[in-house]
Amino acid sequence: MTAAPDSVGKNGPSEAADPLFRGFSVRSLQLRNRIVMSPMTRAYSPGGVPGPDVAQYYRRRAEGGTSLIVTEGVAIDHPASVDHASVPRMFGAKALAGWRAVVDGVHEAGGRIIPQLWHVGPLWGAMGGGTDVTPMRPSGLWGTPGITSYSSDLVRASQPATRAMTTADIDAVIEAYRTAARGAIEAGFDGVALHGGHGYLLDSFLWADTNRRDDEWGGDAERRAAFPAAVVRAIRAEIGEDLPIFFRFSQHKQQDFSARLADTPEELGALLRPLVTAGVDVLDASARRFQDPAFEGSSLGLAGWAKQLTGAAAMAVGSVGIGSALKDRRSSGNPILDNREDLLRRLAADEFDLIGIGRLHLADPAVVRTLRAGEPLPQYDYNKHESALL
Repeated sequence: MTAAPDSVGKNGPSEAADPLFRGFSVRSLQLRNRIVMSPMTRAYSPGGVPGPDVAQYYRRRAEGGTSLIVTEGVAIDHPASVDHASVPRMFGAKALAGWRAVVDGVHEAGGRIIPQLWHVGPLWGAMGGGTDVTPMRPSGLWGTPGITSYSSDLVRASQPATRAMTTADIDAVIEAYRTAARGAIEAGFDGVALHGGHGYLLDSFLWADTNRRDDEWGGDAERRAAFPAAVVRAIRAEIGEDLPIFFRFSQHKQQDFSARLADTPEELGALLRPLVTAGVDVLDASARRFQDPAFEGSSLGLAGWAKQLTGAAAMAVGSVGIGSALKDRRSSGNPILDNREDLLRRLAADEFDLIGIGRLHLADPAVVRTLRAGEPLPQYDYNKHESALL
């Protein structure tokens, strides 16, 4: 086990001593460091087709030293998948050709890249969409609203129950995930990631508040995991044994930042173990702050619990270098929180295996060089960085 340095000075710890710069491998994916660009919606792909600007955007992060890039959420081929015309998709000849250019550029720069396949599920309409599409909801429910960044008008409009997903709906979505995974491999990606958090479709089956089914797709924690596990199995059968599958999950939801997927470690394990059995290699634990304890009585964060409960590799993500609360993320000049000491300590102790960094990658495509050198962290500014493809 590599020990974390006592401090991070101007010149930084040596790479041999820095757990951020240890190599990591899972199946055929070999990474030169533990730093991952976390997925962030960009919506710069008109008609769902990523163009040269998107390819350069991702290539710059690979050139900056980021080992693995997880793309923004990518729509699968289902009519209720994603409700924004400029979110990229993983189907159609033009989109797949665009992704091939993205992948080639990242590979030429020495990086690796996987797409995050996305179905918004109950949250259809938050980015636009239309009323002619029925949102996919396990039990017809949007979710109990709480602390959210959504407008009160959107919350009110989303509250009426829709029909619950039918068996035909479930089968169609599983098939759409499978074909999207095939498209990703045809485009040359190094694996597949699934968005199973934040209240979106896969998460809405895991979450007891939105999954109140009493058939094979709902009930106790293990049965609520049945649909996401079926999606994972379909993808594993499609892509084979060489390439890894990442799965994002979260306690918080877009419907309510204070919501909890699991109230105890036992419940969390019951939800996650079927996913690992089905073929997930890396559990991407999306938290508001990576270092926050997930449960009382332990300092382990959400990623640490995921690894301990399942034996799978885990990736932590949440406010690396950023001190503002999630509800304040749109303020200009978000304060810097230099939490590298805590990050290095947890990585050195193998609490988790990878660290996902999101907003700092928007502030500085070469943030990995900054981390390597121990220089001051870049400052993320929502008004400057969120709406531009820098």
